[in-house]
Amino acid sequence: MKFGLIIILLSMNFAQNINFYNKDNESFADVKTKEFTFTCRVGGMENDKETIFLLHGFPETSRMWNALITVLENEGYRIIAPDQRGYSIGARPSKVSDYTIDKLSEDVIEIANAFNIDKFHLVGHDWGSAVGWYIVSNYSERIITWSALSVPHLDAFVYSMRNDKTQKKKSEYIKFFNKPIIPEIYFKIFSYRNLRKIWKESSESEIISYLETFKQRRALKSALNWYRANFKNDKSVIGDIFIPTLIIYGIHDMAIDVISVNNSEKFLKERYKIEKLDSGHWLIQESFEKVSKSILQHIN
Repeated sequence: MKFGLIIILLSMNFAQNINFYNKDNESFADVKTKEFTFTCRVGGMENDKETIFLLHGFPETSRMWNALITVLENEGYRIIAPDQRGYSIGARPSKVSDYTIDKLSEDVIEIANAFNIDKFHLVGHDWGSAVGWYIVSNYSERIITWSALSVPHLDAFVYSMRNDKTQKKKSEYIKFFNKPIIPEIYFKIFSYRNLRKIWKESSESEIISYLETFKQRRALKSALNWYRANFKNDKSVIGDIFIPTLIIYGIHDMAIDVISVNNSEKFLKERYKIEKLDSGHWLIQESFEKVSKSILQHIN
């Protein structure tokens, strides 16, 4: 990190529990909250526009956002992309009950508080979108704009999981992930071959980075605990959303059916846009130019 940037960061009155550093030409911050320490990829911290939080999904880490971080920081924004609970080595509690969506959401707010950030833009993909929907419902006063990739409004999605035949079929994997031990074995056997199959749209450098995390002790189990902690009753009630919202959906998504995307519209009470792309679930990897352009237009 350049000397001038260090001076700027010090002058921004961050809490003393944030440690900035560089690793492999990337910028990071280890952020201590009340209970844990989260590793965050950061960008544009010397910029003067608002802050954007990027929330990853399963089975990825903040590494998925590298290209988008570059785009957003070049536009003058500050970016914080945490490795979320279970993914950060310093935030990996052992109980399934430690991974309920309210706790996952509170983590993001506590990270923002550590940076002394009152309001911020929010972008999420997959599980990061699920957490994001909860945040924009329960911490709406903190959010400027909201961009949801792949996962639609939670109430619309859960309704489809209960009532739509196509979505029920697409969600069958969730029952498997809720089983004890077996999913961990499935993903670890043959040198993580089944995880590698999921990452077929990712670059080799992404895969190497992801494996560095999932090979750590209890990392894979902790990531799967997101499913085990939040699908016990198959219900979610977050209600109407009063934040400017962008939903980006790939029409070939293997996990999400379009009906819940369409039904999200009834819950969006502010400016919104639902964009459907000729893409699959891994929108950042498959349709980066279109996705990054749409997110930037929405935030601007």
